Amino acid sequence: MEDKLPSSRRLAYQNKRLKTLLEKYKQSHHLQNALIQLSERASTVAELTLLYPAIHDILQKYVPSKSFYVVLQNQQCQTLELSYFSDEKDGIAVPLNHSNSFDEGATGYVFKEGKTTYFTKQQMQEAAANGLFKALGTPAEHWVGVPVYQEKNIIGVLAAQSYDVNQSYNSQQIQLLEVMSLYLATAIERVKKREYLESEVKIRTRALTQSNDALNLEVANRKRALQRQQILFKVSEIATQAKNLDDAYVKIHGIIKTITYAENLYIALYDKDSGWITFPYCVDEYKENTQPRQFAKGYSELVISTEETQLINPEKAQALLNSGVVQRSAPVPNKQKATSWLGAPLKTSQGVIGLIVCQAYNNKHIFSQDDNELITFVSHQIAAVLQTKLANQAIAKSHQELEFRVNEKTKELQQTNLHLQMQIEERKKIEQQLYHDAHHDSLTSLPNRSLFLTQLEKTLQHFQRFPERQFAVLFIDLDKFKDINDQLGHQAGDQFLINVSELFSQCIREHDLLARLGGDEFVILLTHLTEPQQAEDVANRIIDLMKKPFNIKGTLLQSGASIGINYSKQSYKHTDEIIRDADAAMYHAKNSGKNRYELFHPLLTQSIADVGQKALHHLDVMPMSFRSSEIITLNEQQQSESLFEAFGEHPILGFTSFEVLKKFATDKEQHLKVELQLLECAYTQAINANVAMALVPCSCLLLEKHEFTLFVDVLNKQRGPSQLCLLFDEQEIRHACATQLENLKQLSLLGYSIGLNNFAKDRCELNLLTDVNFDYLLLSSTFSKRILQQDSYDLQLQGVLPITKLKKMKVIAKGPSILNFRVLLEKHGLSYFVGKQHTLACPESQPEHVSQSV
Repeated sequence: MEDKLPSSRRLAYQNKRLKTLLEKYKQSHHLQNALIQLSERASTVAELTLLYPAIHDILQKYVPSKSFYVVLQNQQCQTLELSYFSDEKDGIAVPLNHSNSFDEGATGYVFKEGKTTYFTKQQMQEAAANGLFKALGTPAEHWVGVPVYQEKNIIGVLAAQSYDVNQSYNSQQIQLLEVMSLYLATAIERVKKREYLESEVKIRTRALTQSNDALNLEVANRKRALQRQQILFKVSEIATQAKNLDDAYVKIHGIIKTITYAENLYIALYDKDSGWITFPYCVDEYKENTQPRQFAKGYSELVISTEETQLINPEKAQALLNSGVVQRSAPVPNKQKATSWLGAPLKTSQGVIGLIVCQAYNNKHIFSQDDNELITFVSHQIAAVLQTKLANQAIAKSHQELEFRVNEKTKELQQTNLHLQMQIEERKKIEQQLYHDAHHDSLTSLPNRSLFLTQLEKTLQHFQRFPERQFAVLFIDLDKFKDINDQLGHQAGDQFLINVSELFSQCIREHDLLARLGGDEFVILLTHLTEPQQAEDVANRIIDLMKKPFNIKGTLLQSGASIGINYSKQSYKHTDEIIRDADAAMYHAKNSGKNRYELFHPLLTQSIADVGQKALHHLDVMPMSFRSSEIITLNEQQQSESLFEAFGEHPILGFTSFEVLKKFATDKEQHLKVELQLLECAYTQAINANVAMALVPCSCLLLEKHEFTLFVDVLNKQRGPSQLCLLFDEQEIRHACATQLENLKQLSLLGYSIGLNNFAKDRCELNLLTDVNFDYLLLSSTFSKRILQQDSYDLQLQGVLPITKLKKMKVIAKGPSILNFRVLLEKHGLSYFVGKQHTLACPESQPEHVSQSV
């Protein structure tokens, strides 16, 4: 399974990469078609006024460009002038009515910046407001301007705009505009030359009537112009007719032969990044081919560095050698020395990409200035053709590689398709299992708290819309469950919980929901109730079943169930209120004799309040006692520390914990009073008992904004020689507000010892450990037990320990008989334990005071 998953990921990554390459090839194909059409139009139109509409027609096939214009700089007055304008909304008069409008507007901004700029309507308005340029004409939703370069100089701007909000320009379309702009200057130059030639022809034709000599000269010039034009046509045809680069080189050689002496010719390409010159084509009477070389000081390097055509005769060659501009790595035989050498650079908008060279030996031909001008004239067109062919070759090579990879990957995909299908099915099963594990109790397989609360929330919302559809919640707490754990061990307790969950499932209908909240607490959600008596019938069935003894490991056990029933009411807005009142009814049932059920009623709250008043009345005279628990730590010095948990013997409630006393506080003010008085009692008793550390449970109420001030005052007043560790329950901290969390951190900064109690009771959240500097981390008894039973809990522990070590926290495992498993837990990395070592055979040896869950 683990071997197949990486293969699946690699295939997914390679497929994604193949799709990207195909998209790049498609874009390159569009660019190539657009450039071919531009070259053909530039070769056929007779004047510039016909070229721009042709360019516009080409662009509209690939780019939203119904509104399109071209602005070129007037070299004499250095201003931008409109060469072509087509707009969906503004007529030609709009830009012409504003003097210097293009210099001041967004077009002038692109011309000054010299780079492609894309504006949305909002960006255009913000730029105009910031003073970058003036907003002219009807505002467009999308506007893009591309500078037009001639060699290295910017000569104008090509702009397209869209008035449709949804018709924007993507990066590929902008790239197409940029590429078109690169070839626009060359096309304009070609048409201008053609116009110039045509005008020259007309002028010379008129002059022929005045002089026969002038007529002959004009005819010759016209023939020369026509010859050059034909040469340009032939060079342009190479871009579409040549099968590949080698074929293009041969055709270029054939064209050059019609111009001048070209028996010895080579074409060189220059890579500026690597500094290498290669010679893909060479025809020479003394050399079969020329090897690539690094950029040095030869004739070819001179042409590339100067970017000018060089005509070199023997005298100039000697002068270049004498000045050191040209150097030869080895002597050249006189017979192989060129007596006339002519080299022209192949220049594009990106710079010189190479050169074309003709040379003659033994004075077979002497190149003239006419040869110089002619080869210079055609070299620019040859450079454009070669650049296009080089790009096409790269695309073709990429396409071949892509096709090969696609074929290979297709074979691999066919081979692994079955495995992938199996992995998908397996993953679905795993996801289903993970979802089940996240929403069900690992011991009983019943729905857990999270799933129960989710279903209760849906039921409450449904009830608020349809009040006639009643529901009820039964809160169940098992009686004497702690005794079973203490006497028979946790494994017997777990089996007892499993048996009980099966019995409870038999007492409800299929659409009802039974869940385990944790420990020995269960809840039942009864829906579609036609009468309240149905919930009481379920409770009676559960109580009757629980009266029967359970046979666990040959031992008969007698337990019971205290049940609180709470019916749906329109006043309920949150699920916490429903659980709270069902819990209160359950406590009333337990305090009323156990193994019975009680219905929740508002009067129940009043009766609890009466008890709470009695608790407060006796609190000042209540004898506070401590249940001693030993922290066993195995460190290098083999030291031990003593720890005490504060408990009180109340005249009404009997022996109970702080948490029980706080449950009988009827309001926030009374709750606060109880906690602060208990805290003062704990300090007094800790000092009298002379303990090293006493653990005092506290609620998050003390961390609220106004209550925190009273809390700190009590701490400052009572701070003495003994130390208290203020314990906060993990569930409360998990749902605490920002102010409470900030005040909790403030306690640590003020130097008070704080601890996190019942950690990982329901789930293990590491962010609580990293956000607050706790001194003690008390693992819940459930988690401490599960570490030895299930590997998943041990893995969670191994994730917790490095964080606590880094934060210098003491991790404590706790439980009624945790010391019985001390040796096993030490192997899992735990060194601290809170509890008493129980002997199952001698129940009377257990501690005198044991906290009873209320």
